[in-house]
Amino acid sequence: MARPRQPLLSRDRIVEAALRIVDEEGLEALSTRRLAAVLGVTGPSLYNHFRTMDELVDALVDQVVGQVDLSMFGRLDWRTALRDWARSYRAALAGHPNLVPALMRPSAHRPNSLRLADAVFGGLVAAGWPRAHATHIGASMRYFITGSALGSFAAGFPTDADLYAGTYPHLDQAHLLAQHQRSVDEGAFETGLQALLEGLEAQYARVVGTAENPRSDASR
Repeated sequence: MARPRQPLLSRDRIVEAALRIVDEEGLEALSTRRLAAVLGVTGPSLYNHFRTMDELVDALVDQVVGQVDLSMFGRLDWRTALRDWARSYRAALAGHPNLVPALMRPSAHRPNSLRLADAVFGGLVAAGWPRAHATHIGASMRYFITGSALGSFAAGFPTDADLYAGTYPHLDQAHLLAQHQRSVDEGAFETGLQALLEGLEAQYARVVGTAENPRSDASR
C-alpha cells in the first residue's frame, strides 16, 4: 500500500493546528475553512473528529488547562498549594492569551478542567474549609488568574511621553511601562496573589478557628 503524502488526520494534529491559529491570529480567526487549509485537507474531514467548532474550542481549552500542575494539593498546606497552583495556572494561560476568553464559556466536555476544579475544591475541603467557602475561593482565584492572563496592564499605556505631559501629571513615567512589561505584569500578579492569600488566611482563622500555616511563606 502506498504511503500517504499527508500525515493522517488525527485529533491531536487538528488541536495543534487550531491552537497555532488562535495563538497567532486570535480566536475569531479559527474556522473550518481556515483550519482545513492549514492542514491541507477538506473541511468535511474535520467533522470525523470534531462535530462542531465549539467542541474543538473545548479541546483547545482542555489541552492548555491540562498543563497546569495539580500535584501540590494533598501534599502541601492549603495556602502554599493555592499559591503554587495559581502560578502554574497563570503560566499555562499566559502562553495562550487569545484562548483565555473561551474559558468563560460553559461546557461539559473538559475533563482536565474538571480535574482541576476537583483538585482545588478537594484540597480546600480537606484543609478544613467549609464546602461553600471552598467553592467561593476556587471561583475567586479563577477570576483573578484568568483576568491576569487575559492581557497586559503595562502594554496598555502609549509610549509617547508627550501624551501625558501636563494633562496627566501623575502618569509622567507611564510611557516607560511597556519597556518593562514582563516585570510589571508579573509583579502585579504576585502582589494580587499575596493579598488574596493573606486575606484568605485571615478568613481561615475566623472560619476554621486557627491559621494552618505561617504568614512568612507568602514571600517564597
